[in-house]
Amino acid sequence: MAKFGLAVHGGAGVIRKDELTAEQESEYRRSLAAALEVGQKILSAGGPALDAVEASVSVLEDDPLFNAGRGSVFTHEGKIEMDAAIMDGKNLKAGAVAAVRNVKNPIRLARAVMERSPHVFLIGDGAARFAEDIGIELCDNTYFYTDRRWNELEKAIEAGKVTLDHSSLDPRIGQKKPMGTVGAVALDMAGRLAAATSTGGMTNKQYGRVGDTPIIGAGTYADDVCAVSCTGHGEFFIRAVAAYDLAARIRFAGKPITDAAAEAINRVGSFGGEGGLIAVDSAGNMSMPFNTEGMYRGFITSESGPIVEIYR
Repeated sequence: MAKFGLAVHGGAGVIRKDELTAEQESEYRRSLAAALEVGQKILSAGGPALDAVEASVSVLEDDPLFNAGRGSVFTHEGKIEMDAAIMDGKNLKAGAVAAVRNVKNPIRLARAVMERSPHVFLIGDGAARFAEDIGIELCDNTYFYTDRRWNELEKAIEAGKVTLDHSSLDPRIGQKKPMGTVGAVALDMAGRLAAATSTGGMTNKQYGRVGDTPIIGAGTYADDVCAVSCTGHGEFFIRAVAAYDLAARIRFAGKPITDAAAEAINRVGSFGGEGGLIAVDSAGNMSMPFNTEGMYRGFITSESGPIVEIYR
């Protein structure tokens, strides 16, 4: 019988159980389960992995709990700038966008770049013009505004601090950092693999900073052996080329996915990086390692699930 598998994440970082109320935990679990359900319906009907990861990530982008899409954090100038990437493991086609504004679902724009342009990566105003030209859904700034994210920006500015999305408690700000880069990886019943990742970046970011999410091979990657979506301190994942590093360990060293994923995260951590990843291989095996206190994550397969976890 043909197998399918789907995993999602909503960010890794300091997720202390004593700081998350039972109600808040239930909200996160419901949101992750909803993302799994949408993707599972596509896969169980024989649909492509690419459709499943796009749909699952779109659900998480629409949820203000996560730092992607509607819940994105603010830049130093009080703006929303979002990044996203998607990759089809069957043919190594990929699409990515960075520093986009007013786009309701950046992951849909990333897929459009892959399928409806001759390019892989569009940024800023150019990506915005492309979105307008092809009719991607846009939203007014008020759609993305949340009091929670604005308060985080004010505290970060007051402290003179750039707040990373997945790092430890900042004593000068005195609060837990926002979690939330979102992603999905999938294997469909035809044996195709795909990965997708979306993020709002980091609070108080300046100078047009872009993290690992839209960089193919760093935060997002898929080929015929595995699909990977990363979350964490993006600069470290870029330097480690983390997503491709995992795939290379499987392809060239013959490592099982659990070993390859653990080694990839350990390498990121070896020079100071924090975060995690989700990965699925061509046999439907999954791994979701992280080196932080927790990671919002879940999976479902043709044989089990859905399973949603937050802590270790």
